Amino acid sequence: MTRYFDPLPAIEEHRDVFGCKWEDRLWLNVPGPFYGADTDNCWTGRLSAPDHVLYGGAHLSEYVYRQPRSAAATARLAEAADADPFRGYGYDGDDRWTTGTVREWWRDRARVTTYLADRREEWEEWDVREGQGVAAAVRRFAAYLAEGLATDLRIYLYWLEERRSPTVLDRLPEL
Repeated sequence: MTRYFDPLPAIEEHRDVFGCKWEDRLWLNVPGPFYGADTDNCWTGRLSAPDHVLYGGAHLSEYVYRQPRSAAATARLAEAADADPFRGYGYDGDDRWTTGTVREWWRDRARVTTYLADRREEWEEWDVREGQGVAAAVRRFAAYLAEGLATDLRIYLYWLEERRSPTVLDRLPEL
């Protein structure tokens, strides 16, 4: 079983680069401690954290599509947050997500899947002009939604309930 990685100790000296409000977070963010909200739309997040940040919503703000699972990945996400002059990233998701809201997000994942599918062509055209590999990341996110994210969210639910990583003997909550 994959253990839960708590990324918050890894950002201790970088907490000042996070400053958005939970209420402003983009609905596309995958449940976890980090999320994007009202970012500056300069599309710099993927330059620092391409395995964790995508662009979306009405204003193509940055959002976290995969939570970090190592100190190095967390540092890259903090770098993405630092590059945003609006301080549009947050790190207090563990204090905000509940087992109910995580399950609700999961039940509504078809909305995310549809959003990604409807914009695939647009991202592919954008990548031809600008680069950054957004279309490939969108495909990875869609694949993660289809396979892998459910287990990660069950581990996250355990973390939210117990505030510790599950062991192989622990039973994971259902989504």
